[in-house]
Amino acid sequence: MHEELLKSWNAGATRQSIIDFVTAVTQEDGPQYVPITARIAVFDNDGCLWCEKPMPIQAGFLMGRIAEQAAADPALREKQPWKAVYGKDQAWLGDVITKHYEGDDTELKQMAAGLLSAYADDEVEAFATKAEEFLRKSQNPVLKRPYLKTAYAPMRELLHYLEANGFTNYIVSGGGRDFMRPITAELYGIPPERVVGTSVTLEYREEDGVGKLFHTSKLDVFDDGPAKVVRIWNRIGARPIFAAGNSNGDIQMLSFATQGKRASLAVLVTHDDEKRDIAYVSGAQKAVALAKERGWPLVSVRDDWVRVFND
Repeated sequence: MHEELLKSWNAGATRQSIIDFVTAVTQEDGPQYVPITARIAVFDNDGCLWCEKPMPIQAGFLMGRIAEQAAADPALREKQPWKAVYGKDQAWLGDVITKHYEGDDTELKQMAAGLLSAYADDEVEAFATKAEEFLRKSQNPVLKRPYLKTAYAPMRELLHYLEANGFTNYIVSGGGRDFMRPITAELYGIPPERVVGTSVTLEYREEDGVGKLFHTSKLDVFDDGPAKVVRIWNRIGARPIFAAGNSNGDIQMLSFATQGKRASLAVLVTHDDEKRDIAYVSGAQKAVALAKERGWPLVSVRDDWVRVFND
């Protein structure tokens, strides 16, 4: 049903597994039929729906502010992440998330402390305006494409295909909730209320009789690994039957979606195309091994996608 929406997917086992799953859960007289209210799909964002290399898009946004702080205060230049940003130490910056996915959070904690301070005291709507402006005006330094044009065309089609078959799609990402929300409806057809992500603690204040919400420098939830499952339940109150990810940080979400009583499917995007994308395996080795063990389809950028990005 509506297979024509998957026009950027090559014919093959991966595409067919998706079609077979959707056919099974939407066939009303079939043994695997799932009511529309229970057709819930969850997607990671960085590396799954849009390109996350050479570093996650939000990192570029936050690093810009960190650079401003380091330029204004020499004392900060001796501390991470200000030191790496000011010194343009791309190796340190690029390895932080990779090491996190491999179980080492030493440098992530250093980076997080700086990033959490970057937009502390920003009013939430002002922050959203800054985030949207950055996304619309900046580009991926390697691909030389505007950030909003680094969303993967086949994954956008998959979102539309599932929606056309009665699914409700959610983003469940380690990326910042408030950073993604300004553009998810336009880019993916997912409204802000269906975006689950990392968040800072918010504080309510009244200024001249007007109630406002402000970012603080305290982390609320880092939405990665097991936290994704907790947040899915807190936000949705149900077990998804479809999940898509690309890294070790998605393992628990993919497992949770496929361990219920209903028919289910999990897919893992693998970045193996150096010509059209940015190829890498770091931070996904455990997820790939588990996918092979459990029979989750591996989505090969090189082999499964006719095109990677929209023109």
